[in-house]
Amino acid sequence: MTKLLLCGCAGKMGAAVRNIVGGRRDCKIVAGVDRAPVELDFPVYEDIGAAREPVDVVVDFSHPSALEPILRYCRAHGAAAVLCTTGYSQEQVQAVESASRELPVFYSRNMSLGINLLMELAKTAAGVLGEGFDVEIVEAHHNQKIDAPSGTALMLADAVNGAREGGMKYTYDRHSQRRKREPAELGIHSVRGGTIVGEHKVIFAGQHEVITLSHSAQSKELFAVGAVNAALFMAGRGPGLFDMGSLVREVI
Repeated sequence: MTKLLLCGCAGKMGAAVRNIVGGRRDCKIVAGVDRAPVELDFPVYEDIGAAREPVDVVVDFSHPSALEPILRYCRAHGAAAVLCTTGYSQEQVQAVESASRELPVFYSRNMSLGINLLMELAKTAAGVLGEGFDVEIVEAHHNQKIDAPSGTALMLADAVNGAREGGMKYTYDRHSQRRKREPAELGIHSVRGGTIVGEHKVIFAGQHEVITLSHSAQSKELFAVGAVNAALFMAGRGPGLFDMGSLVREVI
């Protein structure tokens, strides 16, 4: 039985994780952390440092400001960290990488198992199809999303670019350009509208054939499923930096 400490347990994603864990027998939430007052079936603390329950893995769906206390807690208690919060600064990403030298740390910009499988498939396709295929990425999200392109689209672009030995040029906008598409371009396009949870397509366009890899998120709950799977994956691991790609590669 893997014992979890859930940071951000009173939020929407925290509720989703609680729901997922409640239906499983291989893990249990033994404590939570949240600034909002809430009564749950496990102790909830405002400060992670106050938690005293034995914990195997800390799962974080809270706020970037919680990163340092979480890493400090994991060092003190020998727990693994599954970091699901987005919006880390470059300095915080460096802190995560540094902490992974002494702690088992799981950090991914997208906690969907399906998206990360898509990334692995896109890498394979880019390597197999080669430079004879143009690559375009199209992502769509709800009309409240502020950033564009999405972090996931950039993650997919980096995966394809890595398979092409880093020689591709990202192109985000063509309306002001009056020229043909260059072979090394990687187009990234954003759509915003309605309540779209998240859709991503990687298009490989060759001579007389087009291959499209796609993923459509129907609910944010899929990120909670990914986080719980990551927590189970991390239980008992030694120091190192892991991500959803690590989990996918172990499965396949």
